[in-house]
Amino acid sequence: QVQLVESGGGLVQAGGSLRLSCAASGRTFSSYAMAWFRQAPGKEREFVAVIHWNGRNTYYADSVKGRFTISRDNGKSTVLLQMNSLKPEDTAVYYCAAEYGGAGTVVATSYDYWGQGTQVTVSS
Repeated sequence: QVQLVESGGGLVQAGGSLRLSCAASGRTFSSYAMAWFRQAPGKEREFVAVIHWNGRNTYYADSVKGRFTISRDNGKSTVLLQMNSLKPEDTAVYYCAAEYGGAGTVVATSYDYWGQGTQVTVSS
C-alpha cells in the first residue's frame, strides 16, 4: 500500500509559478513511476507529466511542455511539479499517481495509487 499526499496548490496570477509536491509513504518509492494528472470542473481527468522510477525519463502533455518540470527525489520519497508561466486554463485539481513497476504511461487507469488532489487556480 502507498499513501500519496499532495501539497503546494493555491491561487496565482497568470504568468506566475507554483511548485507542487507529492509525498509518498508505504512501499518502496523507487519502484514506482510517478505522474501528475489534473481535472478541471466538468472535464475528464487528463495527463500532465510522468517520470520513470530512475528519474531520468520524463514525458509531458503538449499543453504543458516547456512550462512544467517533473522531478523526483527517491531518498525523500517525493515527486515535484514545477509549474511556470501559468495560464488560466491550467486551473484544475492536480493529482499525484503511482504506477508500480511501470515505466509510466499517460493512461490514468494504469496507476495503482492516487493522492487526494490539490487545487490550483490561475487568475487572468
